[in-house]
Amino acid sequence: MMDAVIAAGERLAEALRAENEALAALDLTRAAALATRKMQATDAFAAATAAASRTQARAEGPLRAAAETLAADLSTLGQENRKLLEAAIALQSRVIETIAGAARPLAAAPGYGRAGRSRPPVQAAAMALATRV
Repeated sequence: MMDAVIAAGERLAEALRAENEALAALDLTRAAALATRKMQATDAFAAATAAASRTQARAEGPLRAAAETLAADLSTLGQENRKLLEAAIALQSRVIETIAGAARPLAAAPGYGRAGRSRPPVQAAAMALATRV
């Protein structure tokens, strides 16, 4: 049972390494393509861990050392992944804000409009954005 947990953990670690590499290179297209692989590996690891927990399986001997090493690696990779994802999201937000700012209509010159009334300020149209990481 613990062999399945370790195998699933190794697949998850490899998926995290690949995504981290893409994020560090700011290759967001490749990182997005790897997201499905990471999610599948996460689900498989969670299922294997839950199954081992239900059967009260324990890692002993050399398997225990491998499990401890893998746990430390996953922790490090997970923290790095979080930082890289946060940086990528911040970068994308800045790009979107720049594009949105450039797309805003220029404000009308101050003055008067129809019937001698002052012109109302021009406001940018509402905009929504949804992302999945």
